[in-house]
Parts: sequence; C-alpha cells; structure tokens
Amino acid sequence: MGSTTRTGAETRRSGLPPATEAGRRAADPPVEDRQAFVVPVAALRRQLGLRWERHCEGVLAELAVTGSEVPRGAAVAVDVVLEAVAGGVTVVGTVRAPWVGACRRCLSPVTGRLDVAVRELYAPGGDGDEIYPLEDEVVDLSLLARDAVVLELPPAPLCKPTCRGLCPECGANRNRESCRCQPARDLRWAALDVLRERPRPEGPI
Repeated sequence: MGSTTRTGAETRRSGLPPATEAGRRAADPPVEDRQAFVVPVAALRRQLGLRWERHCEGVLAELAVTGSEVPRGAAVAVDVVLEAVAGGVTVVGTVRAPWVGACRRCLSPVTGRLDVAVRELYAPGGDGDEIYPLEDEVVDLSLLARDAVVLELPPAPLCKPTCRGLCPECGANRNRESCRCQPARDLRWAALDVLRERPRPEGPI
C-alpha cells in the first residue's frame, strides 16, 4: 500500500469495532510497549528550531478495524523528526506496521504493510483532537502511531483485484476451482423465463 499523509483531525481514532480476535484478546490482553514511544523533550524545547531525529519501535495493542488488524505482538515502527516550535513540538515522519485480514470476496488470508506519512503538533493543553497533548515535557508518539495505523487499516481488503470470490451456492473458491452450480433465478423475471422455455411454433405464423 502506498504512502498516505494524515494531518490534524484526520488522524484521530476511528472508533471502528475490533476485529474477530476481540474475545481472545479480552481474555489474554497483550502487553504494550508504550514506553518505547515516549520522548522527553525538555532539552529540545529550550531552543526554537532545534530538531531531533527519533526511531521508536514497539507493540501497541488493539490496532484493528472490521476487516483487518496488526498481528498480535507485531511491532509498529515510527521514524520522525521532532522540531521545537513556539508553543509546542511538531512531529513529521512515517509510521510503519504489518497487517493481516481476510479477503472480502473469498475469505482467504491477506497480508500487507502500512507506510503512513504523518505531520502533527504536540502542545500543552492539546485535547487529542486537532493537537496532541504535550504533558510533563514528554511527547508520547504511541498516540500518533495508533491513530495513523487504525485509520489506514483496510476495512474490506482483497486478495487481488480480480478475485472471483466464493460460489454462493456451494461455497467453492472460484479462484481455485470451478463448480457446476447454476446462477439462482431472479423471481422478478420468472414469467419471462417461462416464455423463453416454451417451444417455438413451426411454420409460418
């Protein structure tokens, strides 16, 4: 999947329902590495225009939408440049993560990788809507990473654009095998089907 830029309110959490493993996760919740995404910025903010490059990588739980999710235990990587600006810190860079799901047509497993470009502002008093909060001189990049990933996970992935899906009659995967099932008749055209099947009279009318 290609790179996508998200800014401001577009990178907020989607509120979409969790994927199919929600029950298992509730029973055995994964351990998050949120501390891996925490960057103290007190020294950075002492000089406007100062920039730091940072690479953060760790596990974030419950990164899922209806049709896909980041695999349990898979790392999310953040490569960004933090810059001190008046009133806060800007964060510009890329968030990367693998994802898995099921093809919406044939239900076969599908995998992919997200590469999401981000440009955000952290500032004291940020409400997490237009601006991320900057508290105790710390930038928590897990907030940015979570929003970027969840908004870019495909809700209805395809194994390939030409996927033929499953036969609605017998359930055969049409990408792998053929079947002899006939398309179901549309009852709205049943009368015309009867006329079409009648033998035609012989000779001149």
